[in-house]
Amino acid sequence: MTREMTLRDRLSNNQPDLVVDLYLYPTDAGGKTKPIMLGYGCPCSKDTSCTEAWDGYPLLEEVMWPGERRRVGFLFLSGSKAIEAFESSKMFYLWEGRLVGEATLVRYVRHQRM
Repeated sequence: MTREMTLRDRLSNNQPDLVVDLYLYPTDAGGKTKPIMLGYGCPCSKDTSCTEAWDGYPLLEEVMWPGERRRVGFLFLSGSKAIEAFESSKMFYLWEGRLVGEATLVRYVRHQRM
């Protein structure tokens, strides 16, 4: 199954894996220069070294700008594997060749572990 097919399948369930408080770093602090929107995805890592990461997608209803904070659902292509990795850290980082944001776990949706 291709990445796109897997994402479409996961989105069709209409339920995120996690709910997080997402913070996109401001552009002047090394964050993105453009906003993100539904369909945006990036590697997510439980530590700033980003040696191990999982493809994550914030479920946004409208664009989100650098420097903004928002509570959103988050979906991972690998589902429970990513959830298990983030379980002990309670937060993760968004990576695009550099750190561009961070997410603090609020609650599990799909796996009801918190």
